[in-house]
Amino acid sequence: MALLEAIGIGKTYPGGVVANDGVNLTIERGEVHAVVGENGAGKSTLMKILFGIEQPNAGRLVLDGKDVRFARPREAIDSGIGMVFQHFSLVPSFSVYENVVMGSEPRSGIRFDRKKAIAEVQALSDKFKLHVDPLPPVGALPVGQQQRVEILKALYRDARILILDEPTAVLAPQEVQELFVAIRSLVAQGHTVIFIAHKLPEVLEISDTITVMRQGRTVGQVRSKDVTEDSLAAMMVGREVVLRVDRKPTDQSQRVAEVRGLRVVNARGTEVVQGIDLTVHAGETVGLVGVEGNGQAETLEAIAGLRAITAGTIALSGEPITGMSVLDRRSRGLASIPEDRIARGLAPGATVAENLVATRLDEPRFVRSGLLDLKAIRLSAEKLIERFSIRVGGPNYEVATLSGGNMQKVVVARELSEQPKLLLVNQPTRGVDLGATQFIWRTITDARDEGAAVLLSSADLHELLALSDRLMVFYHGEIVAAFTNTPDLTPETLGTYMLGLARQTPEDMKGALK
Repeated sequence: MALLEAIGIGKTYPGGVVANDGVNLTIERGEVHAVVGENGAGKSTLMKILFGIEQPNAGRLVLDGKDVRFARPREAIDSGIGMVFQHFSLVPSFSVYENVVMGSEPRSGIRFDRKKAIAEVQALSDKFKLHVDPLPPVGALPVGQQQRVEILKALYRDARILILDEPTAVLAPQEVQELFVAIRSLVAQGHTVIFIAHKLPEVLEISDTITVMRQGRTVGQVRSKDVTEDSLAAMMVGREVVLRVDRKPTDQSQRVAEVRGLRVVNARGTEVVQGIDLTVHAGETVGLVGVEGNGQAETLEAIAGLRAITAGTIALSGEPITGMSVLDRRSRGLASIPEDRIARGLAPGATVAENLVATRLDEPRFVRSGLLDLKAIRLSAEKLIERFSIRVGGPNYEVATLSGGNMQKVVVARELSEQPKLLLVNQPTRGVDLGATQFIWRTITDARDEGAAVLLSSADLHELLALSDRLMVFYHGEIVAAFTNTPDLTPETLGTYMLGLARQTPEDMKGALK
């Protein structure tokens, strides 16, 4: 008898959006069961139904052979189901043990039994190889440790089924392996783990069984040992997808961008970029590597003119641009694909055509007698929609009606409609399906092959290793290591520097810094 079953689950949201359409899921005791699928496949909705956050319109849940229905998360927790979300719900100023026991505090009479709370949290940490100190404030812990605190919270409430939502998204490779040790320990001691993920190599490494979802439906359940990364991707997308690109040999002798002594302070007065130097050449992609929050995003924003700097210089093709406006920098050949396509990259309420021309409204080809030439704008948009394979009914559709992948293609199309000198790219495929990822990788590489200098930041190390010629590792706002990309450079090597476990000397970095 299966431990947990979802049978014919249907969920339609107000407005008619069908998130789940007859979904089936069978979870056996003592396994790691991965649920994979592109964004919008229905994974998150299904998990919210299992945890009582959402209620289905159709179908049923069966736990231990009995029909169940969870009206709220508390009911799921009481039935032994715990969930760790991608975005944690911790109180930073509280200690680890206070966060874990909050709402279920052990008592001695009417008083909170602090010693017992600490002892119980320490015992859970030791039992499941989570290696978390109960005493420090959670806000002082790195993200990987904070995630383990969330796992401890679920285990403290006697979770026997643990749902992990994209648990590796923000972890360095070493932290991923430590998490996998903990997951294996959980399973060895009788727990069951549902693992929601999109990084297929990790899915194949940690899971026993995989359920694949596509467009709100389950399209198959397979044993991990019976599939490959490519066959799994094909199941997710419905066609063959190969996430690899070939970079052409290019002449990288011409220095396009040069940053010297760059310092940036955030709104809280903390110096988040601490005197970095870097260069990037024509026909070259330089990857900025690091756990999020270590200065990569601020560096790109400073170069783009979107963030003030406190010290340092920035030059483009030998010309200082440090004091220039964003518009002036763009007029000199700088293009930027920002991290947040909704907030920074697009005007969602405007049309596709308007978004595609938004940075070029001063160009004569789009203006006639002082007025916008709407025909020219529409014709230009139609060409870009075709060239960049944007799936939309036409140039006059609002951007907000597009999928995440097609929204990102609009940003990419606008920034690469003309060959840039310097292309800044931040998280280019976050929240994007595999098909769009494949296209965006190829498009960025084409710009590089045609002579653009590319600065790329991504939370996905496989993406950085696939696209970069050189890699700079950021830690606490400094560049602590630099590498020329070679086949023997591994995520694990980069992870050692990402976590601050090692640091190269200036002499070690010299060859890769150029």
